[in-house]
Amino acid sequence: MARWEPGARERLVLAAVDLFTEQGYDATTVTQIAERAGVTKSTFFRHFSDKRELLSAGQQTLSQLLTEGIAEAPIDATPLEAVAAGLERASGAMGPMNRELAPRLAAAIAANTELQERDALKSVGMAAAMTEALLARDVPNPTAHLAAELGILAFKCGYANWLEASQDAELAPYTLAALRDLRAASQSLT
Repeated sequence: MARWEPGARERLVLAAVDLFTEQGYDATTVTQIAERAGVTKSTFFRHFSDKRELLSAGQQTLSQLLTEGIAEAPIDATPLEAVAAGLERASGAMGPMNRELAPRLAAAIAANTELQERDALKSVGMAAAMTEALLARDVPNPTAHLAAELGILAFKCGYANWLEASQDAELAPYTLAALRDLRAASQSLT
């Protein structure tokens, strides 16, 4: 087995999703994931603390991109404009691998309660990161929470629409369109 081959993290994620789809999450072991990825078990543990962590592998990066986009939005940006900047930044990091994994990952999550809970926590974590970034811009607390939740919902809706679109499409237009739709829908609540 290759010990320091590049791309080990990505190969581990792909191997895990394939195995979760083929034999179920509970029946899949770390050893099987490492073998399928062509790495050692110790390499697995250098990248992930356990097999659950594989499914939230990109959460930290995604949260960081969302918060960087919010922080770098123009000073006079409204809270939703700042969220749009975060969505645009994070969407730019999503590519063919995300599109390829999405259906298999969704199937694995749908088949396991523990993974459903982990997926829900991922959304909560991203919303919290966005809220903190908005609070750092002196957005009032309730507004920051609401804008962050709309941002997460826009990301999910945009991502789902992107998966149904042309293979060449970029994600950002879909997340930004979803945010515009949600903004319009929220105005009808008053």
